[in-house]
Amino acid sequence: MSTTTDTITHTGPAAREAALPDQLLQTIAAGTVHRELERELPFEPVRQLDEARFGALRVPREFGGPGGTVEDLVRQVIRLAAADSNVAHLYRGHFGFVDSLRFQPAEIQQAWYPRVLAGGTVGNASTEKGGNALGTLNTVLTQDDDGRWRLDGEKFYSTGTIFSDYTRVSASRAGQEGRRFAVVATDAEGVEIIDDWDGFGQKLTGTGTTRFHGTPVEDVAVLDRVPGSHEAIHEAAFFQLYLLAVQVGIARAAVADAVALVAKRTRTFNTSGSGQLFREDPLIQQIIGTMSAKAFAAEATVLEVARIHDRSLEAGFAVGTHETGFEGELPQAVYAAEIAVEQAQVTVPEIVIGVTQELFQTVGASATLRTKALDRHWRNAQTIATHNPIVFRARSIGDWEINGTLPEGLNAIGEATGARR
Repeated sequence: MSTTTDTITHTGPAAREAALPDQLLQTIAAGTVHRELERELPFEPVRQLDEARFGALRVPREFGGPGGTVEDLVRQVIRLAAADSNVAHLYRGHFGFVDSLRFQPAEIQQAWYPRVLAGGTVGNASTEKGGNALGTLNTVLTQDDDGRWRLDGEKFYSTGTIFSDYTRVSASRAGQEGRRFAVVATDAEGVEIIDDWDGFGQKLTGTGTTRFHGTPVEDVAVLDRVPGSHEAIHEAAFFQLYLLAVQVGIARAAVADAVALVAKRTRTFNTSGSGQLFREDPLIQQIIGTMSAKAFAAEATVLEVARIHDRSLEAGFAVGTHETGFEGELPQAVYAAEIAVEQAQVTVPEIVIGVTQELFQTVGASATLRTKALDRHWRNAQTIATHNPIVFRARSIGDWEINGTLPEGLNAIGEATGARR
């Protein structure tokens, strides 16, 4: 199984136009281990991807983009994650922002789609490290007497921001309930980006602290969010689908590394009972076959979730859920995206983590050498799996199956009620 050259089976015009070049993916993959060992942030791969206009894949055709579907995007994210899961992951906030534009007023679309088409990228700065009650934010968006917007606050988990031209910040509005988003240039006045992420996996995603000190915000960069809207439901599900696509890429990479190790190995163990080369040993073949089958199952699941997302968008847009001021009832198909992604969250991460563990059954202790960095697959898969606690998703799906209760997507993190004494 190749990490970079698998044939795209979805062969529509948008898919072909948006496909990442094999040579670019191979170049990115070639530097992955070095970057991992040296903790070298992937600025060069990001530059190459931005130059290739990867970030414009979901820009609609009517705005000059390739008009890629969610499935098109997921296929490309899987390919990129197989080359380097950190690089694929750091674009999550960008594509979440680009998808949110579909629900924004025309003036905002007209301001931002051209920037994305020109190669501009948008990071993510939503979660605060602590001190905010669940459903509230300490980051505040204020408007001066002269009408100018300012942003103040601090975010953690600012994935992708350090690589991006802009970052989208979730913020409360002074004196008002709910939240908005402010999109600010990363080199704007009062923006401070700190590379302080110390997780054991996904080390190079630029997931760290970002501070805002009276940062100016354009009028067209203040985006409203209506709780319970199609936009809110879609984005919660989309963000989790994106992570599942990265997980599948990790599984692909783990299988490819296992195959490469076994194919060239000449040493064996006296306890093998056969003395054969590893590549000819039926037990080793069985391990590789099991890994391959699991990776296939995970990918098939995630691609089906992507297709459900596309159908959910179509069902909503058909009745105008993307239009400003829509107040009608959401079609049931809109909720299918959240249900599907939660079902996949319960199964796919476990499958992928299993694949990354089985990698070490193929060649023995030599696979643990730090210079090979094979442990990154397990660490990266495990780190991504923690983003949305699986136990909560399993309970939510159970409630839906038994009682018909629609799942609520992850859209807020904060202190639990009564946590602060």
